[in-house]
Amino acid sequence: MRRITMTALAACAALVLAGAAHAQQPAAPPPPTAYGPPISLANAKKVMAAAEAEAMKNNWNMVITILDSGGRLVMMQRMDNALLASIAVSEGKARTAIGFRRPSKAIDDAIASGGAALRLLSIEGEGVFVQGGLPIVIDNKAVGAIGVSGATSPQDEQVAQAGLNALK
Repeated sequence: MRRITMTALAACAALVLAGAAHAQQPAAPPPPTAYGPPISLANAKKVMAAAEAEAMKNNWNMVITILDSGGRLVMMQRMDNALLASIAVSEGKARTAIGFRRPSKAIDDAIASGGAALRLLSIEGEGVFVQGGLPIVIDNKAVGAIGVSGATSPQDEQVAQAGLNALK
C-alpha cells in the first residue's frame, strides 16, 4: 500500500511540475492575419538600403536577404568580407520569418523554452530558427521577410529592424 501511495505522490508531483513548466512558456505573438501580395521591388530596395546603411554605420560585414510572400528571393546582398556561410543563414532566417509569419526570434525563444516546443526542431527545410529574421508586414499582411547574418543574433535583428523602419 505504501508503495502505491509513493508512486501516486510521485505522479502527482510530476504533473504539477509539468503544468508549472508549461505555464512558464512564453506565448508566441499571433501571426498577421494572412499572407499578402509579394513585396514590390521598390519597397524591397527601401528595406535593403536602410538595412545596409545600419550595417555600414556599425562596421558589420553582413549578408542581407529579402524574400517575397511566397518565400522566393527578391534580393540578396553580401557585403565585402561577409562570411560565405552567412548567405545560407540570412536566407534561412528570412524563410523562417515568412514561413511562420513571425520573427525568427519567436521560434528561437520557443525552442529555448523546451518542452513541446522542441518539436519545432523536427521541421526540415523551413529555415533557421535563430534571431535575425523579421516578416515584412504591410496593412497587417505578410508581404515578405528580411533575414540578416554576419554579426551576433541581436545585431542581425537590429539591422533587419532598421530595414523595416524604412517602410514606416
